[in-house]
Amino acid sequence: MKKIIMLVVLGFAIISCGTPKTVIQSKKVIKGYWSMDSVSYSESGKFNVSLLNDASKECFEGSTWRFIPNNNTGIYTINNENCLIGDRNFVFTIQEVDQATGLYDFLLKPTDAKNKSADNKGFRLNLTQLSESNMEWEQTVMLDGKPFKIYMNFSKINE
Repeated sequence: MKKIIMLVVLGFAIISCGTPKTVIQSKKVIKGYWSMDSVSYSESGKFNVSLLNDASKECFEGSTWRFIPNNNTGIYTINNENCLIGDRNFVFTIQEVDQATGLYDFLLKPTDAKNKSADNKGFRLNLTQLSESNMEWEQTVMLDGKPFKIYMNFSKINE
């Protein structure tokens, strides 16, 4: 009898450690091609921000993104001719934060074409909105000792 109870408890423990259903659904929705339409800030004014330690807001606006959830990889392409154009590879992870609000931690790490990171550094963003046609990321950084939010808005191009 004790063995049966232990097996049942072990079974529940294994099942509860699986990927949450909402994260699985989010990966299905995020799959495909997206356009980063706009970048805005929580404060008004002109700021010299380098997104993802790569390029300016102006370079990222109009960039195209591809998410491949079955191996958690992707590519974004800077298209602005006034910037260093081209493809950038990344790996990503969606981690559930609060099932009631639907907010997730979105971890993105730039990599090379073989998905290897040069410095093993990544970025924690909040996936604040995700639907079949729109997505919004929010990143909080510190500016003059106060939280400063960066909002990145995407629209779905196709799957």
